[in-house]
Amino acid sequence: MLLRLPPLSLLVSLGLALCLATTACKEKEILNPIPQTSLQGSLLFNTPDRVLGQVNGLYAGLKNGSYYGGRYLMLSDIRGEEFINRLQNVFTGYDAWNHTINSGSNDALTTWSTAYAAINSANLVIDGLAANPNVVPAATATQYTGEAKLVRALSYFALVTLYGQPYLKDAGASLAVPLRLSGETTTANNDMARSKVAAVYTQILKDLNEAEASLPLTYATALLNTTRAHRNTAIALKTRVYLSMGRYADVVTEAQKIVSATAPYKASTGVGHALQASISTIFNSDYTTTESILSMPMTTLDNVSGQNSLGYEYNINQEYNLSATGILGNATWRAADARRSLLRVSGTTYYLVKYRTANPYLDYVPVIRYAEVLLNYAEALARQATPDLATATAVLTAVRQRSDATYTFPAATVGTASALTSTIWVERRIELLGEGFRSNDLLRNLLTIPAKGTAPSITPSQPEYIFPIPNAEISSNKLL
Repeated sequence: MLLRLPPLSLLVSLGLALCLATTACKEKEILNPIPQTSLQGSLLFNTPDRVLGQVNGLYAGLKNGSYYGGRYLMLSDIRGEEFINRLQNVFTGYDAWNHTINSGSNDALTTWSTAYAAINSANLVIDGLAANPNVVPAATATQYTGEAKLVRALSYFALVTLYGQPYLKDAGASLAVPLRLSGETTTANNDMARSKVAAVYTQILKDLNEAEASLPLTYATALLNTTRAHRNTAIALKTRVYLSMGRYADVVTEAQKIVSATAPYKASTGVGHALQASISTIFNSDYTTTESILSMPMTTLDNVSGQNSLGYEYNINQEYNLSATGILGNATWRAADARRSLLRVSGTTYYLVKYRTANPYLDYVPVIRYAEVLLNYAEALARQATPDLATATAVLTAVRQRSDATYTFPAATVGTASALTSTIWVERRIELLGEGFRSNDLLRNLLTIPAKGTAPSITPSQPEYIFPIPNAEISSNKLL
């Protein structure tokens, strides 16, 4: 973390006065003072507390309101068919919802800039720890490096799935985004060509594999287990990454590290991840249960507010309501389902209230939940070369019956790999509604983004299928 120092003008004035009173003072030192508003790079890693400050900064970068603290999840959802835009406000995602986003749009820039800021912070931590090997114990340095690599992997996954073509389109042969792996403190290396989708995924998996080997099994408190990366965080994220690549056998391998062979499904090592008895618990009363693998925490003194807040967008200001023709109208989402309690109805209009706390917005923002891991696992079991329909159905049923205890999937909906896969996709739309998954679920399967309201459908062949690179990057990077 940067230390708070007096204003630069005051420091320069004081320095000048002292310098003029000293015969050794040089004109060069007066006219070209070292900036005093932040610590020099060489000092950021010279004490254990400062090193920890840099690591804490990694999570602060993820929590940015334009990133995993709010807007990125919203943009990833509203591109799909679940929500209707009410206010046509370009500052709250209208261009993304309406597929009218262009390189000059605010929505094209927000994820790009915040993701690369988080990546650069991760790179600086990795570089700084390597350059200062004796400041913290070796085991601590290994852990911190693992945390940085997980942040970098999560950030590149956000970029490649929003600005790059889906992996399954051409096995990752399309160009994606620049792959920056060294920390930058100047603009000298701005120019960098785009890497292919496959190369970005390769780096993501390399980082996650190394993070898995470096991160601790658990922390001392439930809060830290929810808000800092541990071993099972890396494993859970790998199930998401492999699923996006269509590498279903690998999803199964990773999931089985943290999902027991039989119900009740739970992790047997590390943090004891498991579904909670009620979904309301993890959104209303306890944000740090073992179902929450990674979340962005909020406090009264440190929260995301205004137009980036998910609570503001979906609930308080009612920027978006649920579409009657989206998952809201699906007949299998019954009135008895407890997930209906996360909706609010006004007349005939439904709003999402997973994030229900009013200003200050203190709802934790979920990044990875155990329910997602189970659904990733179920889908991979159904889609692998030799499908395991029985286990896939059992895992799927565990997710459904947590919220609708008497529901039984009709035989026709789980009797073939194709039917079961479609059924799992429906369950994802219900369970993960408003958590940032719908856009990538459509794109990773090369599905058309359905029309909703006045917004048109978008096919995989249209340029609007992915986000454009923002003008700010185009103007500063001559190799794009």
